[in-house]
Amino acid sequence: MAVPTFVDRVRLHVRAGRGGNGVASVHREKFKPLGGPDGGNGGPGGSVILRVDPDVTTLIDYHHSPKRAAPNGGQGAGGHRNGGHGADLVLPVPDGTVVTDAQGNVLADMVGAGTELVIAQGGRGGLGNAALASSKRKAPGFALLGEPGEELEIGLELKVVADIGLVGFPSAGKSSLIAAISRARPKIADYPFTTLVPNLGVVRAGDTTFTVADVPGLIEGASDGRGLGHEFLRHIERCAALVHVLDTATIEPGRNPLDDLDVIENELARYGGLEDRPRLVALNKIDVPDGRDIADMTVEDLRARGLRVFPVSAASGEGIKELIFAMAGIVQAARSERPAVEAKRIVLRPGGVDGGDDFTITETKDASTGSGERAFVVRGAKPERWVRQTDFGNEEAVGFLADRLNRLGVEDRLVQLGAEEGDTVVIGAPENAVVFDFRPSIEAGAEMLGRRGEDQRLREDRPAAQRRRDIQEAMEDRAETETRADVARRLDTGASGPTSYEIGTAEDPDWLEDDPGQ
Repeated sequence: MAVPTFVDRVRLHVRAGRGGNGVASVHREKFKPLGGPDGGNGGPGGSVILRVDPDVTTLIDYHHSPKRAAPNGGQGAGGHRNGGHGADLVLPVPDGTVVTDAQGNVLADMVGAGTELVIAQGGRGGLGNAALASSKRKAPGFALLGEPGEELEIGLELKVVADIGLVGFPSAGKSSLIAAISRARPKIADYPFTTLVPNLGVVRAGDTTFTVADVPGLIEGASDGRGLGHEFLRHIERCAALVHVLDTATIEPGRNPLDDLDVIENELARYGGLEDRPRLVALNKIDVPDGRDIADMTVEDLRARGLRVFPVSAASGEGIKELIFAMAGIVQAARSERPAVEAKRIVLRPGGVDGGDDFTITETKDASTGSGERAFVVRGAKPERWVRQTDFGNEEAVGFLADRLNRLGVEDRLVQLGAEEGDTVVIGAPENAVVFDFRPSIEAGAEMLGRRGEDQRLREDRPAAQRRRDIQEAMEDRAETETRADVARRLDTGASGPTSYEIGTAEDPDWLEDDPGQ
């Protein structure tokens, strides 16, 4: 199997690094067993960056290695130690590379040495419990998880940045011409389609230096898949001018320079986008006797079409100097009208899924269970990011998520839409959504006392929690003279009314039989 040496289109799978997790830690030292939270933050993951490198001329490296990933960020540690940053992964690409997404939409056109595109942003590191501490939550028993880095599939398509493009039939002498005017050394042979890939040469004319690219031979029907030329026409899309290289000494019957020009122009028109380029015509191979005669008969007809014509011989060098300076003049004029290209850094910032608001809520059917019951889908940059940062194995972290969503107004919006307790709430895209049961009764805001890593609001199995709810409900029907303690006693013993007893008797809860004072 042949190994390609020139690759101008590849599909590349890139993944940015994941952010490191924050850590929940408590400072401890002698005589200070609980010195406060000191968990550090996780480091951000590395980004994947495409950078134009003038020394790179092909995409062959990505043809052999189509999957690239940046390093993850470091984990946080105790003692306020933050995790290290993941190193950015820089991928060099040739000048003129067009970047597309999986659907073929153009993301960036990278022109100019040093131009950068942050194609996949590294994930943010999670906050440690030291950063999460506040006046209401002085000693958090949890930390936030790092966010995953962006992961996507992109297409890279090389469009050579050349000033002049050479087009023509196979064996018209394009490779010989580019070898004659520059130091490029393409393969040259006496059979059609010798050139299988575009060639690029640097040409100097006086004080002007420019580049010339040739396209593998165009033939009639190239736009329908015949030959190779139409496949590589993208490499002359950026050219300031096109040079038709016409063969005046072809041995194929029925061919002549005028018909060849009409065929090539027809194929260029079917390709599209090249109509505004200036044209020059090089009548090649005039060193052959029949070739010079055909050139003499053809030159006036071509000039009558408004074309500048140059009879040349790539073999002897005749007419080459005039052609070079004509090309240089066009390049100078095009450069004077074109703004200078400066290296720039491009960062993709796709629009949010919520259309500008913090979040949106859509009522739909519950696809997660297949029951057909209604569900409420919450989408938005903030809610989805907070869900990704939450450690659902830690009750206190889940309670913190509930607090954040409540402050954002998610619960109020759900109530306005008619959500009831037990309804399904889905946060995020369908492929990686998190499903909750709606619980509007959970109050958020104040720190709840309990062991680190627990949130008492989420523990329904505790008898004390149920007893407090029962007492709260019974307070609505209490007598005017009853206190909260009286309501609790009534629920426990069935007695009603306020508690009364004679101090110093056995009914006195503060009286003890062995009290020496009695």
